[in-house]
Amino acid sequence: MTDYRTPAVVAPEAPSTPGAEQAPLLRVEGLTVVLSSGATRGVVLDSVSFSVGAGRTTGLIGESGSGKTMSAMAIVRLLPEGAETSGRVIWGTQDLLEAPARRMREVRGHEIGVIFQDPLSALNPLQTVGKQIGETLRRGGMPRAQVRARVLELLDRVGIPDPEQRIGVYPHEMSGGMRQRVMIATALAGSPRLIIADEPTTALDVTTQARILRLLADLRDSDGVAMLLVSHDLRVMAHVADDVVVMYAGRVAERGRADAVLARPRHPYTRALANNVPAVTTKSAIAEPLRGAPANPFDRPPGCAFHPRCPLAQAVCRTTTPELREVEPGRFSACHFAEEVGS
Repeated sequence: MTDYRTPAVVAPEAPSTPGAEQAPLLRVEGLTVVLSSGATRGVVLDSVSFSVGAGRTTGLIGESGSGKTMSAMAIVRLLPEGAETSGRVIWGTQDLLEAPARRMREVRGHEIGVIFQDPLSALNPLQTVGKQIGETLRRGGMPRAQVRARVLELLDRVGIPDPEQRIGVYPHEMSGGMRQRVMIATALAGSPRLIIADEPTTALDVTTQARILRLLADLRDSDGVAMLLVSHDLRVMAHVADDVVVMYAGRVAERGRADAVLARPRHPYTRALANNVPAVTTKSAIAEPLRGAPANPFDRPPGCAFHPRCPLAQAVCRTTTPELREVEPGRFSACHFAEEVGS
């Protein structure tokens, strides 16, 4: 059994960023999403709550199917057709789940930018990158004479060489890293206050990943842009995120400051994830495989959804769903034995 007293991740202290003491820029409260598959209904998000502070990066962590992307897309109402959504997504003074479609079109792009996981699929193959970046600007009423200059500025801002040459190329003519930079430029076009980045470094080589992450960190630090970063990679979170939300089976397993959560998890799932990342695991930590497969939202086990894979599971875990509770100031865990995990 893993020694739960041994820190598994050495995370740098969360950087001091603008707006850290301000009220949250975005509040997600009790977000629940139900999807149907034939005659079967599944709760893919179950009472998810977290916030994103101005000028801060909040990371959503978890395995594939944990609800990270679903949470991010629910915020901007880009869910599959037929999804049933409840809860609240507070942006300023408005609940985005209740906002009319016209208002959401204003929010997406101009107030909240989205960087999708696969830029090749997200970008239009029949339009030049310059035209696609400029679309948000044109919709926002910018005079056409100014659009080209702004697009060139954005291409330069995200580190694309020779913007004058690149503005007229098509997505397939660019490398994966360049396409991801185009996605970032598109997300920045409307000067948003929040950027949602869904696995922005997936399928990129290590060097390109580092460049993209540095770019996102620079945007946060220099422009004060808040980030909601979706990733399964704890190494990314350890170096970029100020706060993290660990998700499992559509629920929040743990949340708090990134340095605290990654250095001393208070949920067995977080501990298991951390112990399987050699690059950020201390020499004294024991790498223990994460047993089994993630819970199926259409066939969720009773009690704690993680109990079939948990080395600490006891009878109460199999019958009673643990509530997300504050286990120390600013730290929340949905585990019956959070104190034992963190001791």
